[in-house]
Amino acid sequence: MKAVKENKVYTITEQQRKAYVTQGFDITDDRGRIIEYAAGKTVPYAQYAALLEENNRLKKQLAAAQKQPFPTSNPKRKK
Repeated sequence: MKAVKENKVYTITEQQRKAYVTQGFDITDDRGRIIEYAAGKTVPYAQYAALLEENNRLKKQLAAAQKQPFPTSNPKRKK
């Protein structure tokens, strides 16, 4: 497994994992998939605000869609 932070990559053991996470390193497997994120990671506020706005918009769309009746059968098409 590897500890990754910015341009630093260290090969570590399971016993070292917790120490590197607390120092801000992401832990990945040998294929590069993240196993554990670093402690104290933050998201920029602009990104958070955009996601919050999108979430609220999607909740409104879902509520509107749930109010519409669900068709129980398909109407036959006329030729």
